[in-house]
Amino acid sequence: MNLKRRSFLSVIAAALGASAVTKTAQAQLYTPVPEKWNETVDVLVIGAGGAGFSAAVTAKEEGAKSVLLAEKLPFVGGNTMLCSGLINAVDPERQNKLGIKDSRELHLKQTLDAGDNRANPELVKILTDNALDSVHWLEAHGMKFKDEVYQAYGALYPRTHVPVEAKGQGYIKAMVEAAKKVGVNVQTNLKLISFIREKPLEGRVLGALFENAKKEKVYIRAKAVVLATGGFAANREMRSKHDPRMYSLTTTNNAAASTGEGLLAAKDIGAYLIGMDYIQCNPGTPPGKKYRGVLHLDVSRYIFVGPDAKRFVAEDERRDVLRDAILNLPEKFGYTVVDNDGFLHNDAVVQETTKKMVKEGEAWTADSIEELAKKMGLNPTALKKTVDEYNSYVDSKKDPIGKNERNLNHKIIKPPFWACYSAMSVHHTMGGVQINTKTQVLDDKGNVIPGLYAAGEVTGGIHGTNRVGANAVADIFTFGRIAGKNAAAESKK
Repeated sequence: MNLKRRSFLSVIAAALGASAVTKTAQAQLYTPVPEKWNETVDVLVIGAGGAGFSAAVTAKEEGAKSVLLAEKLPFVGGNTMLCSGLINAVDPERQNKLGIKDSRELHLKQTLDAGDNRANPELVKILTDNALDSVHWLEAHGMKFKDEVYQAYGALYPRTHVPVEAKGQGYIKAMVEAAKKVGVNVQTNLKLISFIREKPLEGRVLGALFENAKKEKVYIRAKAVVLATGGFAANREMRSKHDPRMYSLTTTNNAAASTGEGLLAAKDIGAYLIGMDYIQCNPGTPPGKKYRGVLHLDVSRYIFVGPDAKRFVAEDERRDVLRDAILNLPEKFGYTVVDNDGFLHNDAVVQETTKKMVKEGEAWTADSIEELAKKMGLNPTALKKTVDEYNSYVDSKKDPIGKNERNLNHKIIKPPFWACYSAMSVHHTMGGVQINTKTQVLDDKGNVIPGLYAAGEVTGGIHGTNRVGANAVADIFTFGRIAGKNAAAESKK
């Protein structure tokens, strides 16, 4: 079943009335129960990113006898491997050392408010109450974090934990080792085609149909299935259907993984999709350029400037506010400016990428702000004035644009200075299948679809209209573990 056929059925539904064609359309989408299954397991997890790995490892730890983790790509890791790796959690041990006062209640409130209170409060509470447990669970499986926490881009408060190893690589390495240790069967080159339910829109989910590298059909049966295939940020047609501004944009770290077939497969068996027009962007690659500049992770160490060399938004704002501010610039991109301390605060991968960008003219470095401006094609006097004014705001702890006082603690004064493009790229899709607090997938009437669980970016209702920066990694490991635990329990029934 491809998108064109789905679109055709949608047109029929619109013309004749959805209720008149729902049963017919769903019958055409239905994949019958096969006479023979290729493989049978207790728990089937689909998608080998952070959510999938944590679900699979937990299911094994909770007593599931056989767990299969299926990945469509030739390698594991998904978006987790490519993400910044930053994770939010209220952590008294780390935060108290830095004089940071925090609470789970504040994390809950900020997450709900940032999503315009469109998220499910029960799910958000689970996230904020259990994020630190996820950090500790990861540490118990070999993941290492730095002692320092800070406020990441769009994170709204200094509770962001930073991996020792660059980006999300440490998570996947730790999860691969954990999966080997507990005996998870990891299989790659298995692309999800459809779920198999007892009847169209009725009964249990019995398993799933996949296509392997040889284009052969592979039927896998399971007592419980966990969907962890990620979002749809890499699917231009799907994302622009919900937000037309997203059509021409590049993506940040979604690559080939987040194409949305898991969402469509769940929808075909009756899953209800929510919040599909809530699509998040982050500073990324301008159209026609090669690299994504990432000098913006710690909001206390950089400024954004536009083509006029002036700041145009508080750098510690919500991600949707930052998105719209940049998309409203004349060229739809601005620039990130840091000093050498800010540059060195980034991990080795970011530093090396920025140096490559400098060689290819997509980033710039210079020993003075004026020289940097000339290389960027901006007015040197204007940029120098902007930087000097910003440094004075650090001294006074008051920013006319509104940057929070706690983030006005690093001047841009130490040469060499660095800058890169900051366009907007599609980063995260907040919409997806609706789940309950047990991560069971729900249909459009709010009923549980028996045997089907979901975790990670494939779900909706956890972030509302706008995701708090560094909440996604907390999301995938928190709800991945819950899904794995409950799927294991169901497999024993």
